[in-house]
Amino acid sequence: MSKFNIKYLKPFKNIYVIVLVVFMVWMLFFDAHSWLFHHELNTDINELEYQKEHYRNEMAKDNKAIKELSTDEGIERTARETYYMKKSNEDIFIIEYEDSIPKNKQDE
Repeated sequence: MSKFNIKYLKPFKNIYVIVLVVFMVWMLFFDAHSWLFHHELNTDINELEYQKEHYRNEMAKDNKAIKELSTDEGIERTARETYYMKKSNEDIFIIEYEDSIPKNKQDE
């Protein structure tokens, strides 16, 4: 048993190995520029890049909607479809399907 301990502890008797191990532990966990700190920063960067791409897509959708609403036909279509507006001489019929009507507990 003592040969086993001596065999594996022999490299740790060297002062350079001890200094190297302490330095590596310090740099990985305790230093201001540690691996853990950089890992957190990298995850934050990835999350921010995802948000950046999401907002770019939202901006593209908004620009498309603005371009569509810049014409009179686009404004009229949006007013009719979204806000159910009509001209004075028109009638609007809103068709609801049976699946879209909420059921009361008495109806079930």
